[in-house]
Amino acid sequence: MQVASLLIAACVVSDAAAAQWNGYEQVQFQVDGRPCVLVLPKTPAPGKPWIWRTEFFGHEPQADIALLGHGFHLAYMNLQNLYGAPVALDHMDSFYAHLTTNFGLSRKTVLEGFSRGGLFAFNWAARHPDRVAAIYVDAPVCDFKSWPGGKGKGKGSLEDWKRLLSVYGLTEEEAMAYPLNPVDNLLPLAKARIPILSVCGAADKVVPIEENTLLVEKRYKELGGHIEVIVKPDCDHHPHS
Repeated sequence: MQVASLLIAACVVSDAAAAQWNGYEQVQFQVDGRPCVLVLPKTPAPGKPWIWRTEFFGHEPQADIALLGHGFHLAYMNLQNLYGAPVALDHMDSFYAHLTTNFGLSRKTVLEGFSRGGLFAFNWAARHPDRVAAIYVDAPVCDFKSWPGGKGKGKGSLEDWKRLLSVYGLTEEEAMAYPLNPVDNLLPLAKARIPILSVCGAADKVVPIEENTLLVEKRYKELGGHIEVIVKPDCDHHPHS
C-alpha cells in the first residue's frame, strides 16, 4: 500500500506544472480533462483545510490570499459555462476525490462562489453536505431563473440562458419548474448545519438580491440554518469581495 501511494504521488507530481500565484506555489494539472489549479500555503494548517473557488479564479482574491496565509490550500477546477449543472457536479466529484486522495486535503472543504459560482457552490453542497465545512458566496446566483434567465427584476443573459438550458437538458418550460435551484434546495445544508456567509450589493442589477441572497437568507433561517448576510449599500454586482 505504501509503494502504491508513493507511485500515485509521483504520477501527480510528474503530470503537474508548478508556478507561482501571489507569492505561493501553484500546481496546475487536469482532472476529467478539465484544467485545475491548487495553490499551496507555505505552512499547511493542521488537517489541511482548503477553500474551493468555484468560478472566476484570481478575481478579487483578497479572501483567498488571506486564507493561504492562515494555512489553507486554494483549489479551482475550470467548469466555465456549466452553471452548476449535474454534469458540472460530476466533475467536481472527481476533483474532490483527486484532492483528498492524492494531496491529502481535508474531507471537508469551504466552498467559495462568486456570482454564477453560487450555483456550483450551493448545488454541490446539497449533493454532498457531509463534505462541506462552510459556504462563502459573493453576489451569488441562487436561482437560474433570475440569472441568466432574467425572469424577474434582473436583465439576465440570453446567451448564457440558452447554454444553461442545454447543459441542464431542460426546455424553457421545464426550467421554470425546476425544483433544485439553491433557493429551493436548502434543506440538506440546514440538516448538516453548514454555515453560510454571503456578501452582496443592495443595488445589484445583474443578480438582484431579493431574488437570490435575501430569499436564501429567509428560507435558510426558517429551516434553522445559520447564515450571515453582509449587504453593501448602493453597491451593484461589482466590485466583488
